Amino acid sequence: MAPDNLNTTTATNAITYLMKNYAAYNAWANARLINWLRTYPEELLEKEVASSFRGIKPTVFHICQTQVYWLSLIKKETFDWTKEFKGNINEAFDMLIRQSEEFSAYVDQMTEANVEESTLVENPWFKCDFSNFEYIQQVMNHSTYHRGQITTISHHLGLTGAPMTDYNYYNIYKNGDKN
Repeated sequence: MAPDNLNTTTATNAITYLMKNYAAYNAWANARLINWLRTYPEELLEKEVASSFRGIKPTVFHICQTQVYWLSLIKKETFDWTKEFKGNINEAFDMLIRQSEEFSAYVDQMTEANVEESTLVENPWFKCDFSNFEYIQQVMNHSTYHRGQITTISHHLGLTGAPMTDYNYYNIYKNGDKN
């Protein structure tokens, strides 16, 4: 989902361009991984394995919940940590794709000033006051990390052929998807 206005010659600055492109990349990479996983039976994808999360579904939910959390902070909205996910794996997949697209769309409409604006974050684990681009970068890196975990979990389940989701691959092929 590359933003229509994403172009290095029209972006107001490099950081704004990078954040918009990186959020679009995240939505693209999450969709590629989910679309690949959907080619396997749901009962196989629901199996538990030894990992930091017990399987694919809780990892997908964690990615989504973390993206929702950081987006709520950037939007200066409240976030409810008590929400639990009780749906099936396909509902988790749909939720992550929708949320990734929402995150990308929100970042795409941000101005240079919005991207560079500081946002105070106070939660039970830390307190910080960084520019929004730091938070956007944080959440995109977080999602990348957990996509790697999902690929590893998939290998433990015997799944092969995970799609390429590297950022450079996205930049090269985003307008004419190869594999």
